[in-house]
Amino acid sequence: QQQLVESGGGLVQPGGSLRLSCVASGFRLDIYSIGWFRQAPGKEREGVSCISSRDDATYYTDSVKGRFTISKDNANNTVYLQMNDLKPEDTAVYYCTADTPFGPGCRGPPYKHDYWGQGIQVTVSL
Repeated sequence: QQQLVESGGGLVQPGGSLRLSCVASGFRLDIYSIGWFRQAPGKEREGVSCISSRDDATYYTDSVKGRFTISKDNANNTVYLQMNDLKPEDTAVYYCTADTPFGPGCRGPPYKHDYWGQGIQVTVSL
C-alpha cells in the first residue's frame, strides 16, 4: 500500500528550526519525485520544495531559499525538509507529495502530484 506520512511539525519561535519527515511507504524514491507544499488559512497552496527522482536535483520556492533544505534517504524511504530561521509567514499545514514516474515531477508544483500525505501543522509564533 502506498502511503505518505509526515511528522516533525509543531510550534516554534521565530528564528527556530524544525525538521519535517515524510515516510514514503510503497514508493521507490529513485522512481518517484517527492515534494512539499503548504497551505495557510485563507491562502492558496504554495509549492515549497521538491527533490527529483531522476538526478536528486532540488528545487525551492524563492521565499525559503537559503533557509530550507530537502534531502532523502532512499534506504529508509524517507524525505526530510530541514527548516531553519523560521518566520511567522512559514506558518501553514505542510504536505508531502509524490509524483508518478510519468508525471511532471519537480517540473510542476508539488500540489499537482498524484499522491499526498495527510499534512502536518507548522506554527511559527512567539
